Amino acid sequence: MTVTVENTLGFEAQRALLREHSAEIVAPRRRTGDAKLAVRDRVDRILDPGTPFLEIGRLAAHEVYDTDLPAAALVVGIGTVHGRPCMIFANDPHVKGGTYYPLTVKKQLRGQKLAREYRLPCIYLADSGGIFLPLQEDIFPDEEHLGKMFRNIAEMSAMGLPQISAVLGICTAGGAYIPAMSDETVMVQDLSTVFLGGPQLVEAATGVVVDAQTLGGADLPVRRTAVADHLAADEQEALAIVRDIVSRTPGDRVRPPAFEPVEPADDPAGLPDLIPASTKKEMDVRAVLRHVVDAGSWVEYRRDYGITIVCATARIAGYEVGVIANQGVIFPDSALKATTFIQICNQRRIPLLFVHNVSGFMVGEEYERAGIAKHGAKMVNAVSCATVPKISLVIGGSFGAANFAMSGRSMGGQFMAMWPNARSTGVGGEQAAAVMAILKRDRLRREGRELDAATEAAIKQPIIDSFERQSLPAYIAARMWIDAVVEPEDTRSWLAQCLSLAHERWDRPEPAAASFGVFRL
Repeated sequence: MTVTVENTLGFEAQRALLREHSAEIVAPRRRTGDAKLAVRDRVDRILDPGTPFLEIGRLAAHEVYDTDLPAAALVVGIGTVHGRPCMIFANDPHVKGGTYYPLTVKKQLRGQKLAREYRLPCIYLADSGGIFLPLQEDIFPDEEHLGKMFRNIAEMSAMGLPQISAVLGICTAGGAYIPAMSDETVMVQDLSTVFLGGPQLVEAATGVVVDAQTLGGADLPVRRTAVADHLAADEQEALAIVRDIVSRTPGDRVRPPAFEPVEPADDPAGLPDLIPASTKKEMDVRAVLRHVVDAGSWVEYRRDYGITIVCATARIAGYEVGVIANQGVIFPDSALKATTFIQICNQRRIPLLFVHNVSGFMVGEEYERAGIAKHGAKMVNAVSCATVPKISLVIGGSFGAANFAMSGRSMGGQFMAMWPNARSTGVGGEQAAAVMAILKRDRLRREGRELDAATEAAIKQPIIDSFERQSLPAYIAARMWIDAVVEPEDTRSWLAQCLSLAHERWDRPEPAAASFGVFRL
């Protein structure tokens, strides 16, 4: 069996598993006799027909809790409404009544962060029973918990970013504040309810028995309290009203790329053949990018210096981008090269794409003497302070501090995805296991004993297994540490969607205003 065939078979097995997970997540979960639209049908009816939907966190909460919670009971993504890109939040009433688990809150905050940065209107398709009470300590009290959602709505409204809600079912407790704080809110006759305390809470607190429609049905918020502004006869009309509101709201429209798109030099369908069987093996990143970037647009920077990082300007579907891609571990010279390139792209207002396949920074006495810590810190500094949009794609490994230098999640970039074969942890599992075994060996030697092979294996194998499980894309995506798992053949279209938001609409300061922390020279 050839290496290519072995690699392809291994990759296809991983991809099949992720496709199975995704199919389970997007399957409609309407109950028999339920008149409500499925959550993804609601999203489809909001969007312009035939336009793409850039979904955020489809795998969120997958196998995280002791219950099935597909997509964390919330669909989030960017789509086009009357030609204008909007951030969509749609509670799934068919998953735990649309209640908020900790990862549901995290997912909504993630979407609001992107909406703020890209100056997008927010559309909330609200249908939620509020927080999942048994986990309230992980949802309610902290600064990145439920209250942050409402603060974001208020602040984005103050920034002039429209906040529009359609109440398509029950909105109680925390769920009620989303429509109550929106700029404009639509409710549906005989379907929508908004109240801070539902009938059960009212009975428990006051002893009064009242039905949901009397307590907070659409007539009360629309006709008496003005909690809502528009009354629709059904869901379809409510969604049409939301679309109409967006159409009458000034703002940026989707713009074509600055350059004419050109197909890649190599067919994107061939990307799986380039994936090695292990993240320990290098991938030819230039060959990978020939399947992604527009043919003839690739202009490399310092090709013969710092060769374990590839830097180049290129175009993807006509959108300009600065590419920083790993071709091995990061040495001092490659860190310096990337740092300078980041500064250049930031000055010229070119969005950055980081393509990860790296085990870390080079270690050892020689490289410590060469200042690897200092030069690596410069790269992290540049990544942290660059004000242009930053997109990260993990195509192989992304381990340790190299993940930070390559604009991992903690660096505040805008979008991040992994391929199905990719892996990411703080350190490789085998390295972590070896360190623990060495520590055990040294302790035993101080006691005059030696570490036998069986004990060493018993120390190492559980650590290796745990790190492998935690490094998987499905595990990482389930915790919202990335936005998506993207199949290699879809990489170009996913990147083009991300870059289409970055160009022309990004609220960019003048180049002179961009600044960095002190570089230790």
